[in-house]
Amino acid sequence: MKVNTSSTPVLRVGVVEDDARHRRVLSDYLDRFGRERELELRISVFDDGQALLDGFRPVYDILMLDIRMEGTDGLALARAVRRTDPDVIIIFITAAQQYAINGYEVSALGYLVKPFPYASLARELNRALAMLSRQDNASVVLKDGQGLRRVHVRDIVYLESSGHRLDVHLTDGVITLTGSLKQMQPQLAPHGFFRSNSCYIVNLRHVVAVREQDSVMSTGEALRISRPRKKEFMRALTEHVSGTLT
Repeated sequence: MKVNTSSTPVLRVGVVEDDARHRRVLSDYLDRFGRERELELRISVFDDGQALLDGFRPVYDILMLDIRMEGTDGLALARAVRRTDPDVIIIFITAAQQYAINGYEVSALGYLVKPFPYASLARELNRALAMLSRQDNASVVLKDGQGLRRVHVRDIVYLESSGHRLDVHLTDGVITLTGSLKQMQPQLAPHGFFRSNSCYIVNLRHVVAVREQDSVMSTGEALRISRPRKKEFMRALTEHVSGTLT
C-alpha cells in the first residue's frame, strides 16, 4: 500500500470494466469502502483493457479486471500486466463462475460474480489489504532540503549518483539528496536492489526488460549495466522474479 505525506494510507486501485453500469456500481462501492476503512482510495477506471496497458506502470496496489470484454479480455490483460508488475493484487470480475478458475494462471487473489453485493467486494478488498500488509512494506527515511521523508522501497525505481548529489527516482517524482550510492547500498540490497554500474542502483521489481547492456525500467528509461556486472545482474534479476512469482 502506498503512503503519502499525510496520516491517511493511500490505496491505488485500477478498475477495467466495459459495462458503464457496473463501472458506476464499482466506483460507488469503492468510495464506500474507503470511507469505512478510512483509506484514501485513488481509483483509475478504464472501459477496456488496452486503455490500461497504454503506458502501463506498476503503480497500482489492486487491479479489478472484468474477464469477458471486447478486445483484450481480462485474462490476456492480466498476463500482460504480470510481465511488468508481478506484485499487484488482481481480483477478477465475471458473469460466470467457471471463467474465474483460470485466474490461478496469473496468481489472482479472487473473483467476484456479477451481480455482487457490497459485502462481497468488501470481503475481497479486506483480503487484499491483509495480503498487502504481508508484502514488503519496508521503507527508508531520506533527508532532502525539506527535511526527513519516509519512502517505501517499492516506490523507488532507481537511484542515480552525480558527484556528491544523489537523485532518488520514484514512481511519481524525484528526491535529491546529498550522499552516495555506497552509503545507500547496504540499506537497499536486502529489498531487491542492485548496483548495475557506478552511477545507478536499480530496483529489480521495476526492471521490465534487458536490452543488450541496458535495463529498461517501468518508467521507460534505459539504464546502462556495466559489462563486468552484467552476469551477476541477470542472476539477481532471475532470482528476484522467481522469488516474487512463487
